[in-house]
Amino acid sequence: MKKINALVMTVIMLISCIPQVNAADVPLEAPAAILMHPSGEVIFEKNADVPMAPASVTKIMTMLLVMEALENGTLTLQDTVVGSANAASMGGSQIWLKEGETFTVEEMLKCVAVASANDCSVALAEHLSGSEAAFVSLMNERALELGMSNTSFVNCCGLEAEGHLTTARDIALMTAELIKHESIFDYTTIWTDTVRNGAFGLTNTNKMIRSFKGMKGLKTGYTSEAGYCLSGVAERDGMTLIAVVLKGQSSKSRNSDVAALLEYGFANYAQIELTADQPLMPVPVRLGKADCVAVSLKKPALKLIEKTELAEVRKEVQLCEEAEAPVTEGDVLGSFRVYSGEEMLCDMEITAAESVSRLTVIDVWKMMFSKAAMRGK
Repeated sequence: MKKINALVMTVIMLISCIPQVNAADVPLEAPAAILMHPSGEVIFEKNADVPMAPASVTKIMTMLLVMEALENGTLTLQDTVVGSANAASMGGSQIWLKEGETFTVEEMLKCVAVASANDCSVALAEHLSGSEAAFVSLMNERALELGMSNTSFVNCCGLEAEGHLTTARDIALMTAELIKHESIFDYTTIWTDTVRNGAFGLTNTNKMIRSFKGMKGLKTGYTSEAGYCLSGVAERDGMTLIAVVLKGQSSKSRNSDVAALLEYGFANYAQIELTADQPLMPVPVRLGKADCVAVSLKKPALKLIEKTELAEVRKEVQLCEEAEAPVTEGDVLGSFRVYSGEEMLCDMEITAAESVSRLTVIDVWKMMFSKAAMRGK
């Protein structure tokens, strides 16, 4: 028994001596990259704020504006989009759209997401805003709203143009916003499909869809100026990570870099839900028309944490013992805190989920008479 225990201790000591991979040691060939959680927490960055040409990764913003238009009802998936002469003239990746040819918004979106079709990107932009220039103005406005401070879009498809620049960090930010629209994955995870009643085939430009476990998208890009670019989104065990690589030397090295970043993230990090483990108990109300008031915590957020710190996570709920009426919905009645060791990860307010009016004099008299009547029985 002693020999077995000694062997176990030896194994534990050997495991503890294995050096953890540091983010700085992740081997990358690309000159600019970032690894980010959709919450905005950055795990790794390399020249993440250096403006570079993004090539077709630009289309993430194009798809975002289309998805937002679908959500607010400006567009529907079955709307008809007519190809213009301008859209049909686009070079690079395309489906050889003809002037006057029609597709549904859904077909166009599929062509953009899967085959990186420049002509369909421009057609969607013109359909939504009247002209590509007007649509590009919307792209830049939305970029500013998202905090993409080092981005300047000149077109909606990513063809080389003077001043058309963004950064790895800005791409990660717009990627995080786009994937809030989960239906985009209905298109970015397609491997092969067709349009024109099966006459024209589409193959996903993101080969990692088939080669990397959990890959769900999102957009590749290449021009001679931009090099090989990719914003990759992958999910494992319920956790999503975003890896962006710019100016890769080849599609192989680009994919290898994205894979290295994502593997590092999944191996070393986990996410926790910032919400109480047990239902929150109502708070008693003094002099209220109700005896207690239900409480609520704002929508649970996700927090990234190193796996080595998971065992140190603890959650604390503090509620006031009693509230005095009147209570207004939204009144702060407690706090919820999450710690990792001594570090506080979050401090959230617990608020009243409803309003409770104060008892009036008449209410008190009614209660007294009611109790007296019950005693009389």
